[in-house]
Amino acid sequence: MPAKSKAQQQAAGAALAAKRGDMKKSDLQGASRQMEKSMSEKELHDMASTKRKGKPEHVDNDHEDKD
Repeated sequence: MPAKSKAQQQAAGAALAAKRGDMKKSDLQGASRQMEKSMSEKELHDMASTKRKGKPEHVDNDHEDKD
């Protein structure tokens, strides 16, 4: 699954590093902490290796209000 933003790609990279033991899991914050727990090493690798060109910094996750 490709990353949808640069921020998501960076979070996946940090989670992958922690999963591989290159950094402490306790150093992870926010999305990268959740990704490390819920995704496999292959999924994290696929997301972290996504091309950055044309990706926004962040993806807006706001949902439309249903009145």
